[in-house]
Amino acid sequence: MRLPLFTAVLAATLAAAAAAAAHAAPPSDQNDPYLWLEDAHGARAMSWVGAENAKTLGVLEKDPRYPALYADALKIAEAKDRIPTPRIIGGDIYNFWQDADHVRGVWRKTTLADYRTADPHWTPVLDLDALSTAEKANWFIKGEDCQEPAERRCLISLSDGGEDAVTVREFDLASQSFVAGGFAIPSGKQSSAWETPDSILAVREWTPGELTASGYPYVVKRLLRGQPLSAATEVFRGKPSDVEVDAQSFTNAAGRTATFIQRGVTFFESEVYLVTPNGAVKLALPPKMQLHDLVGDRMTVSLNQDWSTDGKTFAQGSLVALNLDALASDPAHLKPTLIYQPGPRDSLDQAAATTDRLIVTTLDNVRGRAFVYTPVAGGGWTHTKLDLPDNAAIGVVDTDSHSDRAFISVTGFLTPSTVSLLDAHTGYLSVVKALPAKFDASKDQVDQYEATSRDGTKVPYFIVHPKGMKLDGTNPTILNAYGGFQVSETPNYSANIGKLWLEHGGVFVLANIRGGGEFGPAWHEAGLKTKRQVIYDDFAGVAEDLIARKITSPRRLGIMGGSNGGLLMGVEFTERPDLWHAVDIQVPLLDMLRFEKIAAGTSWVGEYGSVSVPEERAFLEKISPYNNLRPGVAYPEPFIWTTTKDDRVGPQHARKFAAKLGAMGYPYMFYEVTEGGHGSGANLKEKAKTNALEYTYFTRKLMD
Repeated sequence: MRLPLFTAVLAATLAAAAAAAAHAAPPSDQNDPYLWLEDAHGARAMSWVGAENAKTLGVLEKDPRYPALYADALKIAEAKDRIPTPRIIGGDIYNFWQDADHVRGVWRKTTLADYRTADPHWTPVLDLDALSTAEKANWFIKGEDCQEPAERRCLISLSDGGEDAVTVREFDLASQSFVAGGFAIPSGKQSSAWETPDSILAVREWTPGELTASGYPYVVKRLLRGQPLSAATEVFRGKPSDVEVDAQSFTNAAGRTATFIQRGVTFFESEVYLVTPNGAVKLALPPKMQLHDLVGDRMTVSLNQDWSTDGKTFAQGSLVALNLDALASDPAHLKPTLIYQPGPRDSLDQAAATTDRLIVTTLDNVRGRAFVYTPVAGGGWTHTKLDLPDNAAIGVVDTDSHSDRAFISVTGFLTPSTVSLLDAHTGYLSVVKALPAKFDASKDQVDQYEATSRDGTKVPYFIVHPKGMKLDGTNPTILNAYGGFQVSETPNYSANIGKLWLEHGGVFVLANIRGGGEFGPAWHEAGLKTKRQVIYDDFAGVAEDLIARKITSPRRLGIMGGSNGGLLMGVEFTERPDLWHAVDIQVPLLDMLRFEKIAAGTSWVGEYGSVSVPEERAFLEKISPYNNLRPGVAYPEPFIWTTTKDDRVGPQHARKFAAKLGAMGYPYMFYEVTEGGHGSGANLKEKAKTNALEYTYFTRKLMD
């Protein structure tokens, strides 16, 4: 399809200006020719999106390999033998499920005994397709919070089209219906927490404009059952300069509830307040920490910084416990006890409570471990290691606060995922669900290597490849990483990677670069703000190691990453175009001189820095992919995709980057999903289509 006339004229008119401006300083708001693409839902921008989609789909969907790839991706997405992820509520097992018959999904339940059978009998609880039809909406579930300890009523968060903004409604599990006259909060970026069966704390935009610069609420009010929103009473007020304010409740097996308010001063630093009958009381916790769960009368907290208190120092990355009574009686003088402290190549992953035990997962050189910790008299803890596979990722799926049951997941690159039921009291594990193999893994193997970054740091990476792979530089290889926000990248069984790439002879690599959490908070902090270049050097270092080992070559090497990983892709595209032949840029940040003005960008200043700080602006200007596109460079043809309803990162970055590439005369592919929030689509067909487009692109670029 031809571009609309006004788009074609605009592109021609701006091409020369963009090429000339590329040699000058990065554009300001006034001379950025693509600001109009920041109007997320504007008619002009959406017309451009439509034309770009038609152009890209006209190439990728017409590739003779696309139909088979799409059919495989859709079969995987809609397969009924997927593991239904369990959540324990009121002794039953609940699950949210999407398939060809439930496009938006159905929330359903079964008994534990039935869940353990090969073919459970599910009872529908909330059908999102039926609800959407009845209300003429496009509802998707974003989460549910069931009031403890009764677990009879839940606050359901509904998103229109998959965006982060949600509508909150009270739902009764027994009648399987929304509660007439129950809690109901209109759409917005908001959170809520149960305080009692008849009161909740809600954090929302109560008065127009009561949002932080990041677009999140900062005022907490108590809403009683039957009250209109206008009657809610204020409990806490943060500041407009905060990132956001959130409320959380934790309930132990005895039914005791502790409610906390977290004031996010930055993305990584918070003040924590305990809600008491006399108001919200500030706790003397370090700013870089995370609340986990309540075990008996002990609140568990992980530390992202060293903490000296009560004459002791607890190391960064540790997990500690605090007595709940002491929190209330002396909030300024806290006396934690140590639960877990990491070694040099270890890091804490998860911590979740059963009735009277704590399930803790960790990473040992990016390999999963799991333990059961038991509190003992005097504030101490004992622990036992669970007998689980060594070379895998291990996760806590859910725990039961009314028993010592928990569900544990195990997954690996070539090992289909399993879910096991754990008796935390005895340590006994029994596999209750196992995913059937979704691709032929018999011809592949997994290795773990280390690359040396520019500053000498050793960076581990996993490589999934055919057995007996020839080391001649010809292997089509996809390299993936994230590198930010202390997110750990671990082995994972991906049916799409296996079926759409590995089965066709491709190689997949996952790099554990700095910025992540694979080796604790220090691994993350090594790449914060102006130190961020090490993240990009680590990634390039892994690529160079793959090339030096003759696993692949620049002609056969492609890269993929999303969100912050999309920024990584953009930087590698502009800094090292010589290393890649394919770059898949997913829901990305790319204009780092304007990211604070787009969607929720201001909330990430703690990760990236701010243009308001001269030193940080100078660094952002240096690495910003949008601002560092240059004429006359041999860039690979990228595949850039985003979603219109992404109200977190926003589609603006991807649009502007693609438009600027086009104006400078570079080839590119751009695709925008119109639904789905910050992801590849809101329903399974949309997600399958995006996956098929990606692997068609990689096949064309790396295998042809």
